[in-house]
Amino acid sequence: MAALFTGKVLMANRERDEVETEQELGRALENKVLLLYFGSGQCPRCRQFSPLLKDFFLRLTDEFYVERASQLVLVYVSRDETEEQQSAFLRSMPKRWLAVPFGDAFKRELELRFAVSEVPAVVVLKPNGEVIVGNAVEEIRRMGPACFRNWQEAAQLVDRNFLLAEDFDDWTGRSITDPIRRLKYKLDKETEAKNKERKEEGEDSS
Repeated sequence: MAALFTGKVLMANRERDEVETEQELGRALENKVLLLYFGSGQCPRCRQFSPLLKDFFLRLTDEFYVERASQLVLVYVSRDETEEQQSAFLRSMPKRWLAVPFGDAFKRELELRFAVSEVPAVVVLKPNGEVIVGNAVEEIRRMGPACFRNWQEAAQLVDRNFLLAEDFDDWTGRSITDPIRRLKYKLDKETEAKNKERKEEGEDSS
């Protein structure tokens, strides 16, 4: 996904001034579903939809709602008329959102690339940049956070919490049950190691 932003800079929302594409941005986008939110704080339809999107994002990523944040990242692509309007809008949105800097020509590139003609629009992308949903606004309105499960499956995300670190690079994504099998394998190995330790302790004490 970072390839989409090669040579570009994204703004972090109220956390840091910039995110370096080659380093932090690469880590921020790795193995995640990416939402590109094309909107404006002044557009009446966006003012209706933005609170829904904010709630949608928080329910999937905020520790108040979930034990583990979902593998989801959002980039705001502004159609605000001034930088102050963009900043004011972002201040009301989640801190984890990223944004294309105001006035950056990259915004127009993204609009053309994903055929965005009107706002609000939410383009859903796989980690490799392929489109999952061209505009998910109605899907988010209708299904709420439940639609993320479909995107996650389509994106074939690797759940690192289930994988051994050394297995991550070799993962092929052929089966969504693979992480569960690996977890069982990990637990079996841990149990085997503990039993071996107990046996050795028993022999030492006898």
